[in-house]
Amino acid sequence: MTISDKQVVEFQTKLLSWYKENGRHFPWRNKSATNYQKIVSEVLLQRTKAVTIAKFFPKFIRKYPSWKQLGNATEEELQESLRPIGLYKQRGSRLFKLAQELKKRKGRFPKERSEVEELPMMGQYITNAYELFILKKSSPLLDVNMARVIERYFGQRKLSDIRYDPYLQDLAHKLVTSINSYEINWAIIDFAASICKARDPKCPMCSLNKNCKFITQLP
Repeated sequence: MTISDKQVVEFQTKLLSWYKENGRHFPWRNKSATNYQKIVSEVLLQRTKAVTIAKFFPKFIRKYPSWKQLGNATEEELQESLRPIGLYKQRGSRLFKLAQELKKRKGRFPKERSEVEELPMMGQYITNAYELFILKKSSPLLDVNMARVIERYFGQRKLSDIRYDPYLQDLAHKLVTSINSYEINWAIIDFAASICKARDPKCPMCSLNKNCKFITQLP
């Protein structure tokens, strides 16, 4: 499936326009947010609603303001701290292993993606976040929510696992390649949460519905 540059620009333009009026505000999106806060937030956001993390995040960051403090905590302490947002054992273990490594590195990530991928518990999504926020490269925060928006508008992927589907991976990178890469990522994420929802999407309110493949398939 060939996606033209015109289609990409139209998608970016409409989403950014929507985001300017409707984008959500979270602590980790503030200009004052540190790289540490941005990466930790992405670990916490996986499989959990942003509004839930937003309520929890300030207290957690006050308790653990840097990789050093996070690395000084035991695995059990982190799990207990994360209990209010669920999946606390899994999340606590992930953060503990990552924090131990970053503590040894004095909070500094390697400068090459290949080296970052070797760090404990990173995975494709968090590594993309590292590229986006720390290396300042255009990289997609591609999860099931972003995938849903992209696939509904442009067409579906072939492989079940989004991490390995070349069409979706290539298209996601193309869509966020811009001087506004942060905002495009956040626009797609917010659009997925409020308009292009998994259940009961608000298609009549969608600013992309004119050329959306999903809406043309509705009865």
